[in-house]
Amino acid sequence: MCRGRIIKSGVIAAFAKPFAAFAIQYMGPFDLLNHLLNFAAPALVVGALVAWIAPIVWRKVPQAHSLRAQVAMNFVAGLAVLVAGLVFFGRDGKMATYAALALACGFSQWWGMRR
Repeated sequence: MCRGRIIKSGVIAAFAKPFAAFAIQYMGPFDLLNHLLNFAAPALVVGALVAWIAPIVWRKVPQAHSLRAQVAMNFVAGLAVLVAGLVFFGRDGKMATYAALALACGFSQWWGMRR
């Protein structure tokens, strides 16, 4: 029985290192909040920009709702599209989802400006 030194190979350590990214990592409450805010941010920004630009584009159409109500309607429509894109594609950040976001916010703004 030989009780010599244990030989550690750098090759095995280098092979196992890339797989460390697949280890289970738990998300804390601040990480979850950060992810949710970053998921909803495009809907808020696009909804606000559409609501602010709409009176410039459609000058002769009277505003049916306040700016805050228009932003809220656009945000809800945009968030619904982002969730639908996440469910349909299985991941966030697809360009098709962002195109649908722009269309949904434009449609929501047009719908809100009707009498």
